Formats: sequence, C-alpha cells, structure tokens
Amino acid sequence: MSFVVTIDGPSGAGKSSVAKSLAERLGIRCLDTGAIYRSVAYVLDKRGFSPTEEKRVADAVASLSVRILPEGIFVDGEDVTTAIRTPYVDSIVSAWARLGVVRSGLLALQREQAKYGSLVAEGRDMGSVVFPAADVRFFLTASSEARAERRHRELLERGESVSCEDVRVRLNERDRADSERELAPLKEPEGAIRIDTSLMEKEDVINELLLIVRRQCPIQDNAGGTNK
Repeated sequence: MSFVVTIDGPSGAGKSSVAKSLAERLGIRCLDTGAIYRSVAYVLDKRGFSPTEEKRVADAVASLSVRILPEGIFVDGEDVTTAIRTPYVDSIVSAWARLGVVRSGLLALQREQAKYGSLVAEGRDMGSVVFPAADVRFFLTASSEARAERRHRELLERGESVSCEDVRVRLNERDRADSERELAPLKEPEGAIRIDTSLMEKEDVINELLLIVRRQCPIQDNAGGTNK
C-alpha cells in the first residue's frame, strides 16, 4: 500500500535536503517540485520567453520534456541540475511559477508521480494544492536569518560570490511574491505538522519526520507486515 508525504515551506527551511534524506530512509522516491519550476523558468528565460507572453509560454510548457533522474534534472535532454541553483534563477522563478499556464501545465505531471508508488513531495503547495489528501503533511519553516545563512553556505560551496545580506533580501522578496500570488500561494496547509528548523540540525529534523511518518503511514517492515 502506497502513501504520500508532503513537505512545504519557504526557501532555506531545509525542505529539499530533508525530503531527499527522508525518502532515502524510507526507501521511496522524492519529488523535488521546486526543481521542476526552476528548470522551466531557467529554460524559458534562456530561450528568450517572457512571463508576459502567456499563450507562447503555455505552448512552450506543453512541449517541454522534464525528467528528474538519479543523475540529475534534464529538460529536453539538457542537464540543468547545476544551472537552476543560482541567485539569478532565485530571482526569476517566482515570476514564472505564479503563471496559471505554468502551474496548470505542471500540475498533472506532479500528481502523476503518485501513481508509481509511495512518494515524498517537496515544494510550496504540495500539501495545499497538489496532494491535499496526502497521508502526512509537513510545513518546515525557520527564521529569516537561519534560512539566509543556509542558502549562503550552499552558494559559497558552489563557488558563487554573494553576500549573506543579499541572499536574505532575495529570499524575503521571493517569499513575499510566493505568499501574495493569486494562484496556489505559499501557505501552511490545513492540518500540516509545523516544524521550526531554525535551531535544529538536519539529522534531528529527519529523525523527527521519520518518527511521525512511521507512526502514521503503512510502511512495510522487514517481516513483510505494516506499521502505522
């Protein structure tokens, strides 16, 4: 019996890395929906499209092939894994993600993933829009300072030269844009379990989520039975 776990929250709360690790511990797939939107934004921007050209954008999104594989993320065969994790993509992704033609075009792609077995889905509207009936819905958050520091470290590790304050400003701007957008805004899903990760180590967050999921979901144990 399959199940779906959703993890929503703002940038820098740790949801992407936690979702991947949680899925690995559970032995199921992880759907990084943020990566899907980043990939579409990156490719459309690179190809010269504008968010104001909704008809052209709708046709373009319908024709895109987005594949999330163990070795990376590919759009029309192009490996965009590294390219989508830059400050520039941070600054443009909300403009694309708020478009109805983009969200509707990708909604079916996201929901379809649940047909292939249990799933940990991570994003900004997973528990509120994409999988509102998920077995467990989490909302990870953290202080503005903690989120900026985490994202700043990630960028430095990738060789990006940017100040922590610039990162904080960009994160706050994106959060505001995503929270205020008319379609599928960033919000805490009804009934979600809220976890503030500001003062928590990644491993502690994973263990807490793992304990909750094992208690609430029909997970196969080594003897072939299930536990709730």
